[in-house]
Amino acid sequence: MRISQDFAPPGRVARQRRTGRAPARGPLGALAAGLALALALTGCAGGTDGTSPATTKKASAGTAPDRVEPLATTPEPKLPVTVESADGAEVTVTSADRIVPLSGGLSEIAFTLGLGKKVVARDITATFEQAERLPVVTRAHDVSAESVLSLRPTVVLAETTTGPAEAVEQIREAGVPVVVVRPAGQLSDVGRRIEAVAAALGVPDAGAELDARTTSRIDAVRRSVPAPADGGEKPRVAFLYLRGSASVHLLGGRESGASSLIEAAGGVDAGKASGLTKDFTAITSEALAKAAPDAFLVMSKGLESVGGVDGLLKLPGIAETPAGLDRRIVSVDDGVLLNYGPRTDRVLAELVARLHPESGAAR
Repeated sequence: MRISQDFAPPGRVARQRRTGRAPARGPLGALAAGLALALALTGCAGGTDGTSPATTKKASAGTAPDRVEPLATTPEPKLPVTVESADGAEVTVTSADRIVPLSGGLSEIAFTLGLGKKVVARDITATFEQAERLPVVTRAHDVSAESVLSLRPTVVLAETTTGPAEAVEQIREAGVPVVVVRPAGQLSDVGRRIEAVAAALGVPDAGAELDARTTSRIDAVRRSVPAPADGGEKPRVAFLYLRGSASVHLLGGRESGASSLIEAAGGVDAGKASGLTKDFTAITSEALAKAAPDAFLVMSKGLESVGGVDGLLKLPGIAETPAGLDRRIVSVDDGVLLNYGPRTDRVLAELVARLHPESGAAR
C-alpha cells in the first residue's frame, strides 16, 4: 500500500453498472453513467511527485508493501451453506475450492480470511501483491463471463455494482453460485462485508475473528487522533476524483464515500460541510472557494493522470485554496482508499499522521 503526500510545511472507481434491479450506491458508485465510459478508457500509472527530499522521505518512510495480512490460521470451509445474496436470491454454496471475487475489496477479504490459495482470478482493481499474478476476468470495469467460466469457479463473489447484468446472469445460468454483497460506503460497512463474505465461503468463525481484529485496529487508530491544538479547528479535507485523460475533475460531497474516513481521521469533509449533498460535483473555482479545504485527498492514479501535484494546481481554483497554497495533497492507492476492508486501519493511520503532523504521528 503506497500512501504519499506533497505539501510545504503539510480506488477503482466503482462504476455504476446496469443490473436487473436498482443497485446500491457504494463509494463513487453513483457517478453519472455518461462518465463511466470515459473512466473505463483511462489507464494511468500510480504515484505522485514531491517537492523536496524532506517531503519525499516523510511520505515514504511509513509506507508498507501493497500486501494483505491473512489470519494466522487457515480456516477450513464448512459447506454447503445457503446465504441470502444482496440481490434477493438465496444461494447455496457447496464448494469454495475455486473462488472468483469480482472486486478488489472482495478479493482483499477472501485473501485476508486465509483463503487466498483458493482464489483463481481477480478483478482489475485487486492490485495487492498476493493477487497480482492471478488472471484478470474484467475488461476495463466490465466482467467477462467467458473468462470467469473458463476458470471453472465453484463460487463467484460480486457486488450490486458488478456488471453488465447479462454477464452475471450468464455465470448463474451456467450453474455457478453467485453471491452478491452490498458495496461499502463508510467505516460501519467493514464488519458487514467481512461477515457476508465469510458466511458465503463457509468460514463464519474466521469472519468473526477478522472482524474483531479489524475493528480493534480501527478503534486504536481513532483513539490516536489528536484534539485540535489550542482550541483550533479540525482540518478541512476535500476529496477529489480525477481522471485527467478523460477530463474528469470532480469534488466529493456528502455521498462520495470518503466522508466517514475523513471524519474518523479527525478532519472535516470540506465538500460535505460546504453544502454539497450529492456524491460529486464538477470542480469549479466557486465550489472550491466555498469548500475552502486545508488539504486535498486524492487517489494516486488520479493525481498522476493530471500531471502530479503541479498539474493539479493548474486546475481551476485549486491553487487559490488553503490546500493549494500549501501544496497539501494526500495521495492514496486507488485499490485501497475506499475499500473499507481489512486494511482500513492502515489507511486511516496514515491519514491521521498526514493531517496532524504537529502531533508527532507523522513518520
